[in-house]
Amino acid sequence: MKLTVVGCSGSFPSAESACSSYLVEADGFRLLLDMGNGALGELQRHCGLYDLDAIFLSHLHADHCIDMLAYFVARYYRHDGGRADPIPVYGPEGTEQRLTTAYGDTLAASSMSEVFDFHTVKPGTFEIGPITAHTELVRHPVEAYAIRLEHGGRSLVYSGDTGVSEALNELARDADLLLCEAAFTYGKENIPDLHLNGREAGETAARAGARRLVLTHIPPWTDPQVNLLDARAVYPGPVDLAAPRASYEI
Repeated sequence: MKLTVVGCSGSFPSAESACSSYLVEADGFRLLLDMGNGALGELQRHCGLYDLDAIFLSHLHADHCIDMLAYFVARYYRHDGGRADPIPVYGPEGTEQRLTTAYGDTLAASSMSEVFDFHTVKPGTFEIGPITAHTELVRHPVEAYAIRLEHGGRSLVYSGDTGVSEALNELARDADLLLCEAAFTYGKENIPDLHLNGREAGETAARAGARRLVLTHIPPWTDPQVNLLDARAVYPGPVDLAAPRASYEI
């Protein structure tokens, strides 16, 4: 698998990065994890508008899904006059209704489903193209999922948004790469069941025995270098900060 960071800013876009969005490629199949603010523009640096094969939305906060509205426009009002074929979209309960409401009253209730083939995510295992996906509920104020992707004997785990979570510890067990949120600063914010700080992300990777840790979803008001140092203090493996256009072979 190949992981490319499309956007990695938490809560709102920074001057350098769109919000959460990550492209995973395997055997020519393209899966997008989340599509937050600004992600659709940046995505086009990496693939065409109609080259995605599936989308996974970890949860329905705007910084993880709001560019789905712009993507709906691109697929529904395709420039050649015909609508794009429906693309599978995996998301929490109510994803279609949430996106339809966010778009506004001008949209018919069924319009989203003409270009998005919605699938409701629950904890469990299923196939997305050639990739085996395992999902677990994590700790966040809304229904939110972490996902483990396996292909060719390799594994990638994406935390989505979460506080400290035993489910994430287990999902990330022996993962080749853990893409883990680290929105908070250790010793500064202490809000349970919302976000991880850099130290907690490092502790998660250490407990899971993950082989590599990439910190992501760091808001513009959080110092990423502090979080990087905090993670390295408790996790002995390689740690990177996610950056737009960075890619990892898994």
